[in-house]
Amino acid sequence: MIKLVARRLALLVPILLGVAAIVFAAVRLIPGDPATVILGERATEQAKIALRHELGLDRPILVQFGSYLWDLAHGDLGRSLTTGNPVGYEVVHRFPATFELAVAAMILALAIGVPLGLYAAVRRNSWVDYLATGSSLLGVSMPIFWLGLVLMLVFSAQLRLAPLSGRLDLALDVDAITGLYLVDTLLRGDLAAFRSTLAHLALPALTLATVPLAIISRMTRAAMLEVLGQDYVRTARAKGLDEGKVYWRHALRNAAIPIVTVGGLQFGTLLSGAVITETIFSWPGIGSLAVGAVFSRDFPLLQGCVLLFALTFVLVNLATDLAYQALDPRLRA
Repeated sequence: MIKLVARRLALLVPILLGVAAIVFAAVRLIPGDPATVILGERATEQAKIALRHELGLDRPILVQFGSYLWDLAHGDLGRSLTTGNPVGYEVVHRFPATFELAVAAMILALAIGVPLGLYAAVRRNSWVDYLATGSSLLGVSMPIFWLGLVLMLVFSAQLRLAPLSGRLDLALDVDAITGLYLVDTLLRGDLAAFRSTLAHLALPALTLATVPLAIISRMTRAAMLEVLGQDYVRTARAKGLDEGKVYWRHALRNAAIPIVTVGGLQFGTLLSGAVITETIFSWPGIGSLAVGAVFSRDFPLLQGCVLLFALTFVLVNLATDLAYQALDPRLRA
């Protein structure tokens, strides 16, 4: 296991270098001039030239990339062109919001998707199976931006059961400890802020959980159908074991490898791809930060966001591989 972790961490270096090179070139293809965005359309050409020189944007592209790699090797992601703050500070400050949203969405996806897929496999070709399969297909096909807007219209604008946007009511405040509002409010014992945070989290988490829920449900059903036909399941039933124990203790554990695979990939996607959901619900996470960086032509900030996405995805895949070994003793050899 130690060798696996060391090998995967060693692969981080070429992966991040490749991502850095691709992103560095791609962001400079975005139309627009950062100097014009920062100074405004009415700024003089002399002022724009001076700002480009100050930011180093007038240097050859290879020189800029070499300087960027040198700073990156020393742990410096640069400074935001719009705020002037270090990029590391900006992404670290925003990451807990994205992590909290992704974890909440993943908990919903697993809590609903696994039992739904298991029950559909057990009741194969019944109306429950058809309903679960149809719902999964609908969940995968439904556009996230449309679902988010519908949920806002119904539960926020019409029924007024959930807040429209943000992480917390404006009248409340949270003393940050971990950056995760649900955790911080519990640590502080602030139940009013906890309830407000939970209410603000509900709709974005439900919107973000739709696609992974559908995928996990279908994968659970397929994996369970394959396992339920194995000899050890028939033996467990022949020994008189309770059906619940047969499904949950014997069948589901042996079907867990593909479920964990899909779950790990989906969690990495949630962490790195919550851009649309965060934009719709004005959620102050990495996704909305990256969108703002695109509109403001903030090259260093956008590069920092994408590098964090890549790092997160690799670490989630590593955690998934370690989960394999915990679930299947044969892989430990």
